[in-house]
Amino acid sequence: MKTIETQEKKVPISPATPKEMEMYSSASSLSDMEIFIFPDLMYSLVLANIMSPEIWKWKEDPWFKNIGKKSFSYKINRVKQYIMDHFVFNLDLETWGLTTKEKEINRFKDFIDPKALAQSNALFGYEGDKYYYDVDIRRHFGLDKYNTEVIPYWKTETVEAMMAFKRKEGYSCGAGECVSLAALYVAALFIVGQIPLKDIFMIGTPLHSQNFIAEKDGFMTNNRRIVTKNMWYNGTELSAKARRSIEHERITIVSHLSGCMHTFYKKATIDPERFAFFKDKFRAFLEAELSFEYFANFLYSRECYWKCFQYKHIRNGKECYIPLESIFNTQRSSKNRFDNESRQALIEEMNSQDFALAPIGDKMIINEIEEYLNTHPHTRLDEYAAYFMGKEQCRECPNRQKMFNELQQFLKTEPRLPNASEKDFVPAPLLDIHPNQSREEISTYLHQKALEEKHPLAILSLYAYRDMDHTDWTPFVKAALERNPVCIRESDGLAWEEVVRKVEQMPHESIYAGNRLAQPDEVWNFGCGDGLEKAFLLWNIFKARNPANHARLCVANRHVQLESVSDTSLLWTAESSKTLEKDIEA
Repeated sequence: MKTIETQEKKVPISPATPKEMEMYSSASSLSDMEIFIFPDLMYSLVLANIMSPEIWKWKEDPWFKNIGKKSFSYKINRVKQYIMDHFVFNLDLETWGLTTKEKEINRFKDFIDPKALAQSNALFGYEGDKYYYDVDIRRHFGLDKYNTEVIPYWKTETVEAMMAFKRKEGYSCGAGECVSLAALYVAALFIVGQIPLKDIFMIGTPLHSQNFIAEKDGFMTNNRRIVTKNMWYNGTELSAKARRSIEHERITIVSHLSGCMHTFYKKATIDPERFAFFKDKFRAFLEAELSFEYFANFLYSRECYWKCFQYKHIRNGKECYIPLESIFNTQRSSKNRFDNESRQALIEEMNSQDFALAPIGDKMIINEIEEYLNTHPHTRLDEYAAYFMGKEQCRECPNRQKMFNELQQFLKTEPRLPNASEKDFVPAPLLDIHPNQSREEISTYLHQKALEEKHPLAILSLYAYRDMDHTDWTPFVKAALERNPVCIRESDGLAWEEVVRKVEQMPHESIYAGNRLAQPDEVWNFGCGDGLEKAFLLWNIFKARNPANHARLCVANRHVQLESVSDTSLLWTAESSKTLEKDIEA
């Protein structure tokens, strides 16, 4: 790739090695696989979102009026509901297109062992927990219609790209996949909720990404939702989904403002004290003391054990007995619950046929367990095991030991974190970013750290931010011409003149403010782009159709021109609202 500067100035931040070239280029495409290879990319997206004006605009929304004066719980729930209302989860195969294992393994082979990659990343052979084995991971993600070498470009969107989904057919609001939503949450909790970044940790497993907020008893984000510690143990399908990856998968990445730790890399850049703090708080979140509320919630999450129990209830002054199956089936469609003070209201919703006047077979009477746990607070699990196993046998529940073992696992999850004792901690200087700073102050600070002090995370954040004024264009162009397959696929069959006409008809506006640029598939998917962004889109399609031919892009005085080098034919000309100057050939 040949770059010719039109101005006599040195590019401040350029890749010095092939690895840096691939990493800086990956900051433009930000796919899940790239974040797995270069884990610092995860937090670079957070910082790019914090520099963006978009989330700062949320503070002007009446929804967040006087939020600075509110409690922590109010703040976090307000942010959660805003995200729920304005974004949906998206993980289809069409949005960002497909690639192949061979192509990507060749791309990354100098940076990570391909065998380790296959054992830890869903795209390269990892099949996750037993749930995914049961459903077949490729069928689960819609890949079964392709051969096993085909894998998706699941790209992690910036906040601008997430918001731009409302321009895409079939969407009425913004959208994003799990890493996008995790990064959005961190930035929003910091900007709007004024929660310090030092207390927010990003967690990546081979199949999912979540955040842990180390405030009070702890909070987890799970796609669009927030999960409190009580919710973690409430036995619902929502909590089961939030728990699944932590219960069954290895945590491959822990990312934080101070740096990150990766399962397969010996070097850890995260501050060791913050990692120790996170580990202690996270483990405390994942362990609960036994109570009847949590025992009832455990049963609610395990339908196979409902037949073991009945509930003794006083109705119209008489004892009656209700199968636990009937209670929990009613709970499924009710706002009331068996485990709390709304139990009476739940039972009042039930049909009279559910009540028996005599004990039902030899089902265990759950009231006795409730009484024992309420009169023995802080019961140790081994003490409860002795009591529970001493209960009279129930023919419908022969394997009580299995039930108890599952209860133990429900109450305590041991996270499979990267082993800190095996790491060499080499933390970079901590970025001093705090909630009382303005967007402009943070942006100026990160630029100074990147340009003057060469802080690695600050540099990556400028590339993820698409700051074309202060970064080398070569990584951006590399991503644009190598990893944007959707516009190529969907324009296949159109004559070049038809492609140009289609692009000309798109609104002449960018989803990125200032001198920041969209990648070709962002322009194609969202149906709009600046003249310069459209030039990159056409360049990508031209390169795919003419792989041996080079093209030259000239940007000067807001005029954009793309031409074929081989025959100097004009491919595209337009005006740009960006104030960029460049002459580049590839």
